[in-house]
Amino acid sequence: MTDWSHAFLGALLGVVPLTTALLFAPPAWPAALRMVGFTLALAAVIMAMACPRAARRGSVRLANHLLGTDLPAPIKPASGERPWGPWANRLRTAGWLVPHMALGGLVTGLTGLLLFSAVMLASVWLRGGGAVDAFGRHIKVDSGLPGLWAWGAVAGCLALAVAVCAGSAAVLRLLAPVFLDHHPAERLAAVEEQMHQLAQRNRLAQELHDSIGHTLTASTIQAAVAGELMERDPDAARRALASIEETSRAAMDDLDHVLGVLREGRSPRAPHPTLGDLGSLVERVRRAGAEMRVETLGAVDRIPATASREAYRIVQEGLTNALRYGTKTGIALRVTAQDGWLVVELTNPVDVGGACFRSGERLGQGRGLVGIAERVRLLRGEVFTGIAPGKGDEGDEHGGGLWRLLVRIPLPSAS
Repeated sequence: MTDWSHAFLGALLGVVPLTTALLFAPPAWPAALRMVGFTLALAAVIMAMACPRAARRGSVRLANHLLGTDLPAPIKPASGERPWGPWANRLRTAGWLVPHMALGGLVTGLTGLLLFSAVMLASVWLRGGGAVDAFGRHIKVDSGLPGLWAWGAVAGCLALAVAVCAGSAAVLRLLAPVFLDHHPAERLAAVEEQMHQLAQRNRLAQELHDSIGHTLTASTIQAAVAGELMERDPDAARRALASIEETSRAAMDDLDHVLGVLREGRSPRAPHPTLGDLGSLVERVRRAGAEMRVETLGAVDRIPATASREAYRIVQEGLTNALRYGTKTGIALRVTAQDGWLVVELTNPVDVGGACFRSGERLGQGRGLVGIAERVRLLRGEVFTGIAPGKGDEGDEHGGGLWRLLVRIPLPSAS
């Protein structure tokens, strides 16, 4: 039934160009001129029908739903491109409409004739027999058993109608990829768009990991501090709880924003934090009970936006690790923008004999540092992590060490 529906829609589409073409082939004209006028008018109307992008989209949807094909949706035009798309696609759409209309009209006419013949033969036999005129021939249908051949003819007409529908649908299924599938340039654009979306989603996942991971770590430490100070210093405990509320609300805003982007498939428009927002980040770390020293050198405020955003996330992840694995004392951050390089150096004391090191959960094995390495690699920079030389030995089970995160990112002025 779906095959016939697709053919019938093709026949309906063919009414407009066929009627218009007949108007340009009046009987008063010579035969040759009528043929030329009919052909030119038919081609012009079909081409006009294929121009809008809606024609290609509709053809693809009809083929997928009624013929069972798996054609990709047409790619939306790029910014500034005319809405009806390039000429190549319009010609290919017109090429598809021709067999769709032609086979649609043929199938609709044949199936209608075959169904009419089947109904006529059956009705004549049921009325007690009689004569039937078909295709210039006089056919007699007897009543009773001698006329049972009519039911065989009815079955043959129905089977032939089904075969005609199936055959035309098979032909159109073979032609659909030729005219409606993406051409190589479109396939390349589709792959690039898919890669862009995947990269965007991965970036959003990394942003969410950095933001939520930092918030949860800071909130956990602040909650512990609040619990210890509840009896001795209620005011300090209340400040810690207020800080937890503030950072949690900010994390919820980030979470809602990222989930909204993922659900709606739109590009994020909210401004990303940069090195100019380090003050609020450092303040949250200090509220978590950490001792921190910050130093900036050079024109940090004039760093390109991309490098500044990535550097902020790198610092955020580094501070999260410092709170999670370090002693929360003696954290030092230095951000330098000089000589064509942005250098971020973060150090914090750690207990190399602690539980996380003894169990094999090294700082350098975490997902956060993998994300830092990916960010730095995209910016063509360098990253170094590990226990600072001369500040402890990882093999010393009871010794202390100084964990160091060093990132160097080239700035455009260096080239």
